[in-house]
Amino acid sequence: MSRSPGALCTVAEDQSDTVSRKQVVDAATVTHVASRITELVLDCTDPERLATFWGEVLGYDVLGRGDDWAEIGPPDKRSTLLFLRNPDRKLQKLRLHIDVTATDREQDAELERLLALGATPVDISQGEVSWHVLADPEGNEFCLLSGRADP
Repeated sequence: MSRSPGALCTVAEDQSDTVSRKQVVDAATVTHVASRITELVLDCTDPERLATFWGEVLGYDVLGRGDDWAEIGPPDKRSTLLFLRNPDRKLQKLRLHIDVTATDREQDAELERLLALGATPVDISQGEVSWHVLADPEGNEFCLLSGRADP
């Protein structure tokens, strides 16, 4: 067994667990969920600051913290956000971003709330669209979508 890059889970080194192409194709016909996202890990320079920001954005509680990490999640802990300290600053646009949708207010009111929490507007040449591109306090882009999501 070896540790994952975040050092918080173990990874089997036994190659007998390698998945074949046929198994992947066969898996496409499965009618049940085989996996789900349980944790999204974000590298950052200040885990506490981002945990506080995203906790306020999403209404999540702090589930744990250490010198180099902080974890937030909903009360059922089904899927969490883990912030890991990494001294390297973000240098380019990420290939992954988070989309959020308000649950209890209109998009304009939610935009004002997110800006008050420390989000900043970002222009990525998106033009006239129905969503807002924002950045968290460390510059990670995310989008505020229109409409409302179930709480």
